[in-house]
Amino acid sequence: MLHPSRFTGLGAFALLVATGACASGPVRADTPAFMRADAPYSPDSGSIAIRCGTLIDGVSSRPRAGITVVIEYGRVTEVASRAAAPTGLAELDLSGYTCLPGLIDMHTHLTDRPGDTADLSVYYGRTPEQEAPIARENARATLLAGFTTARDVGTYIAWTDRTLRDEINAGHAVGPRMQVPGFYLTIPGGGGDLVIPGHAESEIPARIRMGVARGADDFRRKTELAVAGGADFLKIIASGAVLAYGGIPAAPEMTPDEIAAVVDVAHRHGLKVAAHAHGARSIREAILAGVDTIEHASLIDDEGIELARRHQVARSMDVYNGDYIDTEGRRQGWPEEFLRKNTETTEVQRQNFTRAHAAGVPIVFGTDAAVYPHGLNARQFEIMVQRGMSPMEAIQAATSVAARYMGWQDRVGSIVPGRYGDLIAVAGDPLQDVRRLQDVAAVIKGGLAFKLPRRR
Repeated sequence: MLHPSRFTGLGAFALLVATGACASGPVRADTPAFMRADAPYSPDSGSIAIRCGTLIDGVSSRPRAGITVVIEYGRVTEVASRAAAPTGLAELDLSGYTCLPGLIDMHTHLTDRPGDTADLSVYYGRTPEQEAPIARENARATLLAGFTTARDVGTYIAWTDRTLRDEINAGHAVGPRMQVPGFYLTIPGGGGDLVIPGHAESEIPARIRMGVARGADDFRRKTELAVAGGADFLKIIASGAVLAYGGIPAAPEMTPDEIAAVVDVAHRHGLKVAAHAHGARSIREAILAGVDTIEHASLIDDEGIELARRHQVARSMDVYNGDYIDTEGRRQGWPEEFLRKNTETTEVQRQNFTRAHAAGVPIVFGTDAAVYPHGLNARQFEIMVQRGMSPMEAIQAATSVAARYMGWQDRVGSIVPGRYGDLIAVAGDPLQDVRRLQDVAAVIKGGLAFKLPRRR
């Protein structure tokens, strides 16, 4: 149980309130350290000692009991069994909870929302300024669900993801740490090009088609444009998409030369490449071209599994959202083409998830949130466990394994000294029931409390 009286003194007040850290609900009305606040705040400025009942640190194969995590100026400085917090440091008692590293979603779309899938033409008239509050709301929901880091894998309106990332980094918005690509790299009429039946292409604003290219040289230019604009990684649409008109998920869209051109430019700048690829051929071609992760991988075959294992290319497979599309998508009147392609790919993707995991292919946690509402990301853990992962493997897919494939293993994904002070807490044991991760009681990011248990 939380003991608010342990937060006393100027240090606790300054770090948790003056910086603007916010709690999700009242803990005690007479405890000023837990006043609900909002942006602006000073990111990664918190110092706090957290007493955990059980700690899953993201890297160890077994949990530990009775561990205190010390965070100073936003970074973990000590993880040890101890009776008391260091002198003068505020203490948060989560001894009734299981603590874990802040979770990572490797495939989300924080500027988009599921309600727009029924009529994608809304993006034609939406401005970046109109998109901004939607993005902020999504980011807040994601953080409060326990996801302190997210790789945003594309947005229709170019650079709205960069704006959100920069607002969060500056403490002007509440949300996860983000990596962004700026825009999709896609062929004309491909899965990242918002061509809609009944609408002339002349209706599509330039900001939506910034990454449309054809031919290796054109893709090189567009990749350089993304890098110069501040992209953290690149996102290519190698095969057809489920939630796009005219695309065939099994069919290639980009050629091997086009994929290789993007990889060459990205890797030269030290950036990774994520390849949207449902089809077996596109998966093989993307791996051979040197991409770093395969998104969806629904129709991967034996050769693709072996290539991914041999090259240690991770798969991010969104194995929950097919259920949402088939229920809520139908209720909301999503295009019949989208619903049909979802039915054709959902179960086979889950079967291939099982096959690839058994073969030793690395898997990272990625949900495609925006297909379903942000904040419900953790619903995917249950499907991952049902389809062959142990609960610890699923947790590590969303912590240390994800961090490694982001290139942020020195920052996030584990609770060890030197990493950011990103920690969440849940009631009960997620190793016995992984659904516990759907109800996060506490969220600490950079040593600042954004969500705390409600008073019992």
